[in-house]
Amino acid sequence: MRPAFIQSLIQIAEKDDGVFLLVGDIGFNLVEPYARKYADRFINVGVAEQNLIGIATGLALSGKQVFVYSISGFPVFRCLEQIRDDVCAHQANVIVVTAGAGLVYGTLGMTHHVTEDIAVMRALPGMTVISPADPIEAAMATFALAARGGPGYLRLARSGDPVIHQSPPDFKIGKAIQLREGSDVTLLAAGGITANVMAAADRLVTHGVAARVASMHSIKPIDREYIVNSAKATGLICTIEEHNVIGGLGGAVAEVLAEMPGDRARLVRLGINDMYCSEVGTQNYLLDRLALSADGIVNQVLSLVAGS
Repeated sequence: MRPAFIQSLIQIAEKDDGVFLLVGDIGFNLVEPYARKYADRFINVGVAEQNLIGIATGLALSGKQVFVYSISGFPVFRCLEQIRDDVCAHQANVIVVTAGAGLVYGTLGMTHHVTEDIAVMRALPGMTVISPADPIEAAMATFALAARGGPGYLRLARSGDPVIHQSPPDFKIGKAIQLREGSDVTLLAAGGITANVMAAADRLVTHGVAARVASMHSIKPIDREYIVNSAKATGLICTIEEHNVIGGLGGAVAEVLAEMPGDRARLVRLGINDMYCSEVGTQNYLLDRLALSADGIVNQVLSLVAGS
């Protein structure tokens, strides 16, 4: 996803000389193509993330479109006050882009696990929160956020993420992308874990379970209509996310279903259950331990379908 973001940003900057990229002494072997081409619109602020957001806001309030890039949760957790008071309070055109979502940096321990960021950013007034499923969505999200304006949060996984879409989908902020049809259960996924969900849906077919799958890349605003229609169509919805089940995609979907008139679907949130992952290991190892691998998702969904 990271290369897709930077390549898209270069294309945006070619047509808009007000686009800036700011980094916090991070992104080496990624941002150089942009930095070389637009040296006058690239600033490495150094390891000073609060200043990073402050400078970005100043540029935005001077009429610029600013993208801020860093890894893991640094620009979210270290800079929450600045994002809240500077960016959101002024509805500034600042897009905060992070790489290393969820458990990507699993080998570095819980300080580098990013499992609360969606909940935090979703709570900020005026903030758009996007978690693309693959590099194609990441590229389209970059263009969409630049066109939308205002505060934005783009949650990326890593480089070399699996490609889900064979061709560019109809990507719109606030609209889900249905990846497959099904009548037994709806699987709503956000972010890189969508690849595991698609693999799980393929395996569920062999067990006689037809799963509807959608990429809920847009967590705020969320596609309320799609959620309600899926609830009526399947009666059982599972959200799957590489994030705490509190406040993330599952929380956003729960809010929609709670306000849904009439009979409501059953909702089960699959993710990290209000805990820090104390183990250290690769992303795949940790996902397997948390039952968020393709096999883990299959086992959980089969149990739910059998009990519904």
